[in-house]
Amino acid sequence: THLPAGWQTPIYIFPPLGDWQSNCNEFQKMLIVRSLRPDRVSFCITTFIIKHLGSRFVEPPVLDMKSVSFSCTPLIFVLSPGVDPTGALLQLAEASGMSNHFQALSLGQGQSPIAKSMIEEGIKNGHWVFLANCHLSLSWMPELDKLIKQLQLQKPHPDFRLWLSSSPHPDFPITILQAGIKMTTEPPKGVKANMKRLYQLVTEAQFNSCNKPVFYRKLLFSLCFFHSILLERKKFLQMGWNIVYGFNDSDFEVSEKLLSLYLNDYEEIPWDALKYLIAGVSYGGHVTDDWDRRLLTTYINDYFYIIQLSTLTNYYIPRDGSQALYKEYIDRMPSTEHPELFGQHPNADIASQIAETKTVFDTLLSLQPQVTSKTAAGGSREDKVRVLELLTDVRGKIPKYIECEGMRTLLLDNPSPLNVVLLQEIQRYNSLLSTIKSSLVELEKGIKGLVVMSPSLEEIFNCIHDARVPSLWEKAYPSLKPLAAWTRDLCQRVDQFARWAQTTQPPNLFWLSGFTFPNGFLTAVLQSSARQRNISVDMLSWEFIVSTVDDSKLLYPPKDGVFVRGLYLEGAGWDKSNSCLVEAKPMQMVCPIPTIHFKPVENRKKMAKSTYLCPCYYYPVRAGGAGRASFVVGVELKSGAVTPEHWIKRGTALLMSLDN
Repeated sequence: THLPAGWQTPIYIFPPLGDWQSNCNEFQKMLIVRSLRPDRVSFCITTFIIKHLGSRFVEPPVLDMKSVSFSCTPLIFVLSPGVDPTGALLQLAEASGMSNHFQALSLGQGQSPIAKSMIEEGIKNGHWVFLANCHLSLSWMPELDKLIKQLQLQKPHPDFRLWLSSSPHPDFPITILQAGIKMTTEPPKGVKANMKRLYQLVTEAQFNSCNKPVFYRKLLFSLCFFHSILLERKKFLQMGWNIVYGFNDSDFEVSEKLLSLYLNDYEEIPWDALKYLIAGVSYGGHVTDDWDRRLLTTYINDYFYIIQLSTLTNYYIPRDGSQALYKEYIDRMPSTEHPELFGQHPNADIASQIAETKTVFDTLLSLQPQVTSKTAAGGSREDKVRVLELLTDVRGKIPKYIECEGMRTLLLDNPSPLNVVLLQEIQRYNSLLSTIKSSLVELEKGIKGLVVMSPSLEEIFNCIHDARVPSLWEKAYPSLKPLAAWTRDLCQRVDQFARWAQTTQPPNLFWLSGFTFPNGFLTAVLQSSARQRNISVDMLSWEFIVSTVDDSKLLYPPKDGVFVRGLYLEGAGWDKSNSCLVEAKPMQMVCPIPTIHFKPVENRKKMAKSTYLCPCYYYPVRAGGAGRASFVVGVELKSGAVTPEHWIKRGTALLMSLDN
């Protein structure tokens, strides 16, 4: 059933009908929910754990650092994004009367001698030593391990404490972890909780020290809101940020000082300078993706100019008053946050919950016993039979090699850029097909005991058993599809190039997703157009024309450029009659977009303000993986009845392939 626009996703769904309600236990009901509504699984799991184990297993405990600190045992903070233990340690030192004996050092190149000296002095005189970011000085960790072992032998000063912090890293010494007490603090969840925490960092003296108190207080509220939104947006995964960044309290504290400094020193507020220093430098220093930087700029432009912080009526900058009044207003903010608070569609919430469910089940699969006995060396008969059946099925569906000898001859006669791209794609796919077929033959021999099972064959065995694509097969192009869907997709990809090679004529419509290297194909199209016009390829850029007719009516290729089909919109829908972006329908995670004419043009006009530059990605992981970027090209689309900033916050993008 389609629900009205702006609907909120319910936490609970209706109970099973008829006998299913009485005949199924709670676990079996969870299996039904898993099949019908994967976005609800996390709520079911939470409820199940609370009922059978207790609420303390789903609620993070309050950490009392003072009660777990000992002179002979290091305390290790395992860092998580958005959390910096330095402030809490300083407060603890002040409360314990050790603020004058607290020494902190951020590790890095050349800091190890200073750190060693601080520890030796602390052992002797009873200082507190905090070594931050140990993951940045892994080469010194073995020596630190020796110093920690000596703590057990010698008697350090009873007031001595050693604190360490490190991001999770596979090369961090296990012995240090075993010798210390591990701690981690999860950041508060929700904009309201984050804002309450940020206002605790601002003292009463700071709050009242600015020469322009009204502007400062209102902009401080906007800054807290800005920081909280950036932290919480990561819950939308790829539609929130292409890359998850470690925004922390230091970014907020530096920005607050900049805000106070510039308001004190300038008669007129230097808006552009403030926005650049906060969004471009303080927070932007973390950001490595250009599209994430665009989102950051969009938020700061909104929050530093307007009083209403969201289209939702509950979020606005309150009237000026004391710090207590601002805190009171934050306490009245809604605890449940609608996705529109972040500029997101309710579908984004559902998509993130589905992704969370997938992560849970992938983790459960990875926790299954992974021992050699699972493979042919001593695995169960059922596992062997299942893998052999799947292996035979996959082998029967793998297409034949693409004939490329004719293409080599054609390339000698007509060395056009498109023919070069075609031959390169054929060679890559033939190499992939050879790898798949040879690995399947070897795996079958291994299962039958004819050859020794190597680690790579064991991995292929486990992947096929779990209906996953082996990593060896994914080297040609990235994909999130399960094995069956990936095999069908491979057949379609090979068929496109086999037909092209057979006819020696480019198709009318290009399936861009079928290219292992789509950027090379688009560059070849520009090169062909540049040769026809006898100009430099650098003088050409793209014009994008979305088709308003069915593909069946596109009988001939365009005079210039190419028709590209098979792209999907994520975070928006498409109005075919008006040829513009519209809101996606409820539960519509992706929307197919009509064929797009990629037309090379010379001296392209500046993009209109009503146009949204939509990034196109190879597959749903927008940051890419395995050293390969996922971004392909920016496509200009009409933004419709709203501004382009609306779609920037929505995380709207084009995808060349999906995960199913």
